[in-house]
Amino acid sequence: MKIYLITPFPDVIHSFMNSSMLKKAQENNLIDYCVLNLFDYADMPHKNIDDYPFGGGNGMVMKPEPIFRAFDSINDDNKISNVIFPTPDGKIFNQNEAKKHLNSESLVFICGHYKGIDQRVRDTLVTHEYSIGDYIITGGELSSLVILDSIVRLIPGVLNNIQSAKTDSFEDVLLDSNYYTRPEEYRGLKVPKILLSGHHKNIEDWKLNKKKQKTKENRPDLWLNYKNNELE
Repeated sequence: MKIYLITPFPDVIHSFMNSSMLKKAQENNLIDYCVLNLFDYADMPHKNIDDYPFGGGNGMVMKPEPIFRAFDSINDDNKISNVIFPTPDGKIFNQNEAKKHLNSESLVFICGHYKGIDQRVRDTLVTHEYSIGDYIITGGELSSLVILDSIVRLIPGVLNNIQSAKTDSFEDVLLDSNYYTRPEEYRGLKVPKILLSGHHKNIEDWKLNKKKQKTKENRPDLWLNYKNNELE
């Protein structure tokens, strides 16, 4: 999978991409990434990438020309079909959305800043607009990397144990269960006896109950979906 990230702050991207599982994915030739610095595509002499919004209002808007030029530089054969723009007013990104991009040959991320990007970029280039939650952060690099990571980790060979990923939260609507490891007791806190029993059926039942309890308490919206699916 070829990944392109259009951003005015390349260092943020490089730091993340060259560590942990994403670094391993590159070393195993599962992904390749390219960062396009927006300032390299801005007009001389000042290389401005933002300007005041038409119609007035506070804040600045990212100019269309640098973004279009950056995109054109990687799409000379017109084969790129997945362009992701993280934005607070986009569709909520979730595990199902991550799976939709798993088999993509290439992904392009446009990292927004300020009040956002010129709407003409969104109307013309962007194919998917995602929000990672109901809050605001200072730039699109972090949200792009969140989305990117959630997709890449699903590629076979990236994780040491892909079966582990298949039991994560959201894989079956419910949140994940509780987990414990050695030692069996620490500072007076003990691992539940059921997990030490070796009785696999009872352990699975315990885990399922924990998943249900956690989902009901922390995500009533997911719990409602789960109950509705049970009735179907």
